[in-house]
Amino acid sequence: MIAGRYDDEFAHVADVFRNQIARTDGGAAVAVYHRGRLVVDLWGGVRSLDGVPWTRDTLAMCWSTTKGVVATCAHVLADRGDLDYDERVATYWPEFAQNGKGDITVRQVLSHSAGLHRLNTIIDHGSKMLDWEHMTDALARAKPAYEPGTAVGYHALTFGWLVGELVRRISGVPIEKFVQKEIAEPLGLDGLHIGCPPEQRHRVAPRPPAFKRWSGPFGSFMVNQVSRGAILSRGVEDVLVDPRLLDVAVPAMNGYFDAVSLGAMYAMLAGGGQLGGVRILSEETVRKAAEIQNDQRDRVIMMMTMQWRLGYHRLPLLHKQFPRGFGHFGFGGSGGFADPGHDLALAMVCNRGRGTPIGDLRILRLSQATARAVQSLK
Repeated sequence: MIAGRYDDEFAHVADVFRNQIARTDGGAAVAVYHRGRLVVDLWGGVRSLDGVPWTRDTLAMCWSTTKGVVATCAHVLADRGDLDYDERVATYWPEFAQNGKGDITVRQVLSHSAGLHRLNTIIDHGSKMLDWEHMTDALARAKPAYEPGTAVGYHALTFGWLVGELVRRISGVPIEKFVQKEIAEPLGLDGLHIGCPPEQRHRVAPRPPAFKRWSGPFGSFMVNQVSRGAILSRGVEDVLVDPRLLDVAVPAMNGYFDAVSLGAMYAMLAGGGQLGGVRILSEETVRKAAEIQNDQRDRVIMMMTMQWRLGYHRLPLLHKQFPRGFGHFGFGGSGGFADPGHDLALAMVCNRGRGTPIGDLRILRLSQATARAVQSLK
């Protein structure tokens, strides 16, 4: 059973979503924007084990989907001239220059080529992830796993502190407050949070045990790749079920979003930096953010080339439909993307699924249905 509305031309998207809700435990929501209009706004399923229905304003923790929102914050600063992609990180964060990191650039951090993906060499226990100062100090002291700029390795957890600390050092505002002040409030969004404010927690869909969802041959393969990439540390799984995760910013993973708000941010990017008459970025900054930075096989996600942009990745299996598309997907199935070529954006949030560290097939199938709808409009 699903609820919400959609334009008639996007009826097939609703059919796909209805079938997914019928076949998947839990709940989800999907939003599609085309030419700045919300043309699909659907939700369905349940948000908790006791059967509480999913609603339009339900918030889900969206894992790595959060990185796309964090990257957008960096682009806001670049658009104002406060951040230079080719400047050394240490210019803004002097302590970062330790252990051979003095020449690492902002561009290398945003494109996952700084060599700082190995969380288990930075902290000895996952509980440290809840302490911002400890994590940024540890990253400032860290030694890169390879010569920065010579390889690519998905900074699955460290990305959030690296970019978040840059935002804080430059603006003086913590990343979770920067998202609200510079993106959510101007666009009128009430479902775009890093961490979750106490007054919004009644909207949150509870999280199931995380890594138990990495099932089947493909999921097992991905776990092995993540382990080999050494992006995890002892105790990380305990953090994922710790209620304190609501209270702090872990900006590579603990974004709490609803589909309409996440989709609106990507609709802004798809629209050349503006949505509904509100401009967040210039068209030139959006163009720079979407440029492919590398095409090497990723050292962590070893079976594919991510074609990292500045904080976003290519759209797996969707290149023909959306050749200019970019976004960020997350563990468990959530994700969002923009396609400036069609002035199109899509977002999906959920709390259950047969997830892997880079999502699952549901958002891809919804995107394929959306592509067919857009083609029919031509």
